[in-house]
Amino acid sequence: MAEIFGRNPVLELLRSNKSINKILIATGTEKGPMLEIIKLAKQRKIPSQQVERSQLDKMFPGENHQGVAVLVSAADYVEWQDILERAREKKEDPLIIILDEIEDPHNLGAILRTADAAGAHGVIIPKRRAVPLTEGVAKASAGAVEYVPVARVSNIVQTMEQLKKEGCWIVGTSLQGKVLYEQDLKGPLVIVVGSEGSGLGKLTEEKCDFLVTIPMQGQINSLNASVATGVVLYEALRQRSG
Repeated sequence: MAEIFGRNPVLELLRSNKSINKILIATGTEKGPMLEIIKLAKQRKIPSQQVERSQLDKMFPGENHQGVAVLVSAADYVEWQDILERAREKKEDPLIIILDEIEDPHNLGAILRTADAAGAHGVIIPKRRAVPLTEGVAKASAGAVEYVPVARVSNIVQTMEQLKKEGCWIVGTSLQGKVLYEQDLKGPLVIVVGSEGSGLGKLTEEKCDFLVTIPMQGQINSLNASVATGVVLYEALRQRSG
């Protein structure tokens, strides 16, 4: 993930359309020229974080960072509406993945790689409490980050509601769901996968139209998030191809 520092370079980046993961601002510098940076970040809904100046000193040793830096994403984000439009342009039923607080870059990268292979139209991630498009994610995706559109939204639950209004069915992965292979996964579909540790959040799960579970034959009752995503995606692909 590229790191840009200094007030003028950061301002120019904010004025451009380049995707930014996060802005780091040194505590005590929120005045003068920094106010415009803060204002632009809020307008673009870019997450910002206050850090000690010493942290920026460690990140940019010997450089005059002026108390501000941005972490630039490894690929540009899109709007969630762009993902729907991609499906329409292909004259296909939307097949979209929503990731609820996935924090492991290797998981996100693997999911992007599988999404590309299975023909999913895009992935939606939250802006907070989730890994963004870092260089680590790009590497783990084996290049898929360049081909799978990723939207970054402020509120996953609201986005699910909007996708429902667009005619999509929302299916969540949960141990409380019905067996995956007995569910109809054809038509406009959004697959929601929870975090590595706790699964789907309560509100997210409640917004799903139905829940599915992957049958387990062994002693461990859960799968890695990227593996679970792949299993559900390919069952959806199998049904759509039948």
